[in-house]
Order: sequence, then C-alpha cells, then structure tokens
Amino acid sequence: MKTRKSPLKLDVSRRDFLRNAGAGMMAVEFAGAVPGIPQKSSNPSIAVHFTPQGGLTQISHHLYVLRDTCNVFVLKDGSHAILIDFGSGHVLNLLTQIGVSKIEAILHTHHHRDQCQGDARAAAEGIPIIVPQHERYLFDDAQNFWRNRGIFEMYNVKNDFFSLTQNVPVAGVLRDYDTYRWGPFELLIHPTPGHTLGSVCLIGMVDGKKVAFSGDLIHSPGKVVNLYELQYQYGSADGVDCAIFSLTRVRELGPGLICPSHGEPFNQPDTGIGDLIEKLKGWYSAYGGGFLTVDSKAFAVSPHLVASSDTTSSFYALISDSGKALFVDYGSASWNIFSVYKNAAAVHDRMGFVEHTVPQLKSQFGMKSIDVIMPSHMHDDHLNGFPHLVRHYGAKVWCYENMVDVLQNPRGYNLGCILGEPIKVDQAFQNGETFKWEEYEFQVFHSPGHTEYQMAMFVTIDGARVAFTGDAFFPSGSSDSLLRHNLIFRNWVENDSHVRSIKTILEHEPNIVAPGHGRPFLSTKADLENLKQRLERQQKYFFAAIADPDCNFGLNPSWVRFYPYQLQAKAGSTANLELRVRNYRSHSMHLEAAVVLPAGWKALPEVLDLTIPAGKDGAAAFSVFIPEDWDREKPRVALAADIRADGTYLGQIAEGVADIEFSK
Repeated sequence: MKTRKSPLKLDVSRRDFLRNAGAGMMAVEFAGAVPGIPQKSSNPSIAVHFTPQGGLTQISHHLYVLRDTCNVFVLKDGSHAILIDFGSGHVLNLLTQIGVSKIEAILHTHHHRDQCQGDARAAAEGIPIIVPQHERYLFDDAQNFWRNRGIFEMYNVKNDFFSLTQNVPVAGVLRDYDTYRWGPFELLIHPTPGHTLGSVCLIGMVDGKKVAFSGDLIHSPGKVVNLYELQYQYGSADGVDCAIFSLTRVRELGPGLICPSHGEPFNQPDTGIGDLIEKLKGWYSAYGGGFLTVDSKAFAVSPHLVASSDTTSSFYALISDSGKALFVDYGSASWNIFSVYKNAAAVHDRMGFVEHTVPQLKSQFGMKSIDVIMPSHMHDDHLNGFPHLVRHYGAKVWCYENMVDVLQNPRGYNLGCILGEPIKVDQAFQNGETFKWEEYEFQVFHSPGHTEYQMAMFVTIDGARVAFTGDAFFPSGSSDSLLRHNLIFRNWVENDSHVRSIKTILEHEPNIVAPGHGRPFLSTKADLENLKQRLERQQKYFFAAIADPDCNFGLNPSWVRFYPYQLQAKAGSTANLELRVRNYRSHSMHLEAAVVLPAGWKALPEVLDLTIPAGKDGAAAFSVFIPEDWDREKPRVALAADIRADGTYLGQIAEGVADIEFSK
C-alpha cells in the first residue's frame, strides 16, 4: 500500500483527485470491517446492494473522503471520527484502515437520498444522526411526508421526492448559525438554501485551512450538480435566487478549501464561486427572474434612521450617536426567501431564516451593536429574524403589552402569520406609555386593524416626527385614495379596529410614516383624513351586512376559542385546556361548553358553565386526560368545543389540536 508522506501538500483540485490506484493516493480497502457493521443484511431497510469501487483518500492530516453515492468526509481525531454525509454507509467497512474504531456522529448537509440512503445502517449500529434543523421531518418523519406529498395538480415542483422512503431516528439538529463542536474542531452551521431549502454548509478550520463542507451548493468551480433542483414553484427561478444568495454569503466567509458532496474538493474557491454566481445571475436575468435577494440594500432616511424596503417587510434601524441600534421589525431577506421558506416549513416547524443587512449597517452606517428589537406587530414576516438577533447579537426584545403572550407562547393562538418559535420578551409598554432609549423618546399606542396585536410608535428623529405604523396602511398609488389598508379576519378584527388606528395617527401628526411594507413616505393630514372617512364607511358596511346586530361576532372567528390552540401533552398525563370567550353583547352572556375528545380521552368538568359580563372577556378550564396507551400513529388529534350560549345551541364552533408526546 502506498502512502503519502505529506498529505497537507496535496493539490486536491486536480482532476484525478478521487480516482483509483494510478495516482498512488488511495488507501487499500481492508478485508475486515468495523465490528458490528455487517456489509449486507437480511433486513431490506439496511441492505447494501452495491458498493463504491474506490477507497478512502486522505486530504489532510485529519480529513479523508470516500466517493460513494455522495462524497463522504471523515473528520478524524485519534481513533474517533465524525462523518459529514453518509452515502450508502459503505464507509463503515473502511475505517479500520485509518485507525478509526468509533464514529461519534454523522452530520448531514441536506436530506437527499444520495446523502443518507445508508442511514438505517448507522441507526442499527447506534451512531447518532444529526441533520439540518429545517429538514428533520424528511428524516425521522419521512413516511408521514410521503403519505401527504401531493402529486396530482402539482405546482410545488421542488425535488423533495429525493427523500428517504423510511424513517430514521434523529439524535439532534444542526441549528442555523450555531457552532458544532467536536474534539479540536468547531464547525459553523451556515444555512445555504439552494440545492435544497434546508441545506447547510459546515465551515471551520481543519489542519490550518478554513474548509467549507458545502453539500451540493456547488459541484466544482463554476458548476452546479443540476439546475432542476433550483426550481421550487412552478415556472419560477426561486431556487436560483436562493443559490446566488447562499454562494455569495459562503464566498464572503473566505474558505480556502471547498469539499462538495459531488465533484472534487478544490482550493482557491473565491474565483470558482464567483464564476458560478455570474453564470447563475446571467441565466436568472435571461429567464426574467426579476429582483435578486443579494441586491437588497438599506438606505438612509435621515442621518440616524436607516430603512430597508426590499426585504420581506420593511425594517428600520435607528442608530444612536453611541453606535447602538434599535430595530423596528426584522423579517426575511426578500419576498422570495420568505415565500419559499414559508411553503416548505413542516407542520410543527417554523420557517427558515438567513441573516441579511447587518454587515452593511456596520460597514456603511456605523452600527456597533444591536441593542433593542421591537415588532410593529406579531406577524412572522416582520419578526422572523428576532430569534437570530437574540441568540447571536444579544438583542433585547421590547413590545406592546398585548403582544407578549403571543410572542412567548405562539402555540396558544390560532392567528394569521404567527411565527412558530417562542420569543422571550424583555420589556413591554402600555397604551400611551412613553419611554427613552439612548437620546430618543418614544410613545407607544395600541393600533388594531391589520391585527389586534399591533402598535403605532412615535419618535422625533433628526428633527422629523416619525410614525412606525406596521401594516396599518400603505400608499395605494391611486390618485383618488392615496392610502390603503388591508383586512384579514383571522388576525382578530373588530368593527372599530381600523378607525381607532387611523385616529391615533391623525392625533399625532407625523411628518414621516415608516410603514411595514414599502418605503417611508411624507404624511399629510388630508391623506389621513381621506383614509379615516373610508374606514368609517367600512365600519357602517360591517353593521349593514352582518346578521347579528353585535356585528363583531361576524368579524372575529376567535370570539370563543381554546387556549392553547396547539396543546402539548404526554400520553398518560392530564393537561389543562382553557376555553376563552369575548362577549360582544351589551348584556352578560351565559355560556355552556363541552369539549369533544378522541375515544378514550376524558375531560373534567364534562360541561363548563360560565357567565361573561357585557363587553368583557371570560375563561374557564378543562382538565383533559390522555390515555397512556394512546396510538403512536396519531401524534396529533383535533379537539372541539360544543357550545350553547344564552340558551341557543351553536354547535362545535371552536376547535384546537393536541400534539401528543410519548415515552421513549
């Protein structure tokens, strides 16, 4: 067997890097195998039908690769190792030749079968499998994915068909922007949507060189594995936009070696990545792909106020003289990034997020730190980046008081556009409350309409009175109605919500309105008055068109509701489930309710009896028992509330879901 005395000097970019014998680099496959790993199995889920022809190649002192159904990278520390991707699992038969007796984990860059089709072997041997956070369901819930993947009338054309056909257990997840630490190695987990939406690159120092394990983001200098993976929605070039964004971010991190899932590892990747970016941009432009996420740039509204309006929602950075920043909103990098992540999110998962704009704010506008982040309202397109800013920049979350529980307990509510990740709130403000931050003084007001959970915030910046209004209204582009609003009933709307909101804006006479979408604009009293009149007409239509004279019952689908809407409970336990009611009557309401449960479940009391004062909220709780032997094939079930109000039988007009956890 030939060995290479100076593996660090290997030119890993040359064409024959991964080829067999002739180059004198391949380690000969040992006849033996790692104990406990059979080469073939009678169990079809872990059978090895074919094996790669080559063997392990040493890239550097601690790093090896096997060309299998994908490149499988072995990162070695003494007799222990981790694997980056797994292919067929044949690598387990080769490890004794490099002195490895234990694999401590398999890290996957993405979910495609060629990366992980051997995972059942790893699971059978007890090797932990760690996968990208937003693709977990395509590993440990793959069978459920296949039960629900639409094939007829298909407009979601992304290649999630290239997923495992059987579940494999997942020991942990690779959370975007966190660091995976093992032995002497630290690998940044960098989200790289493109080849798949949940793909990650793992980037860290290996043997004195910054290495990027890039999955299938790039094949080789200037090349991708294929283009069909870069189309998610029918007729679009959405995945190309994502790939350009991801390639740009990886290039900025300055790796010295790219280790792709297919193709040969290559040095000096700056030129190769740049070449691919230009080719993809050229194709995207020729196809008519439109705006590119990487072209989004923030701009100065005034010396201390910076805005970004090409992002999913507009967000604003108020930068103090000290360099501290207060953000109002911080959503996704673009509408395309937002849309594809939203459409790809698993039932129990939140959408993905990629960082944007922060480097520009530091380099161009003098921002030194992100001190405070405030949501204009509770919608995911406005605060998708909040958990990232808290985790990685230490930002504090401040908000209007009625948003606190929605942010901290999102499972409690069935509202439009709610983010599926809890956000801890550090400080909350009441209606009309004034507070100071750095050299600025703010005043916060409740501003319902677009949603009940929205604020209007006023502050003087660089001599101008600025109103941060969220999604209360926007310029319409029409000459006869210069401002417009929107109406989403699932967001919790009452007949006077929009009118109350516009009156608050009028009373404070801002010079500049900073809306939740679009660029800041100059405000005139005439435009605001025009919108107020139209909103008052809308309120009259509500009363005229809805049968119930207390028309809010016809506007708010959540006037009676379960809390939490998504109940979490363990099999064999008792959980509390609250029924909450808003009474829009001018008199007290007597309400009776029974919870409708799956067979074998029990609730106490069997019937709730509560009286809610006029115009007030009321609540009462059920104790719900889940049997210990509940069917594991039914981890989520629907519940309903059967309601009689003031003697009128309304039926099962409220519902919720229960997610059941099982003992291992």
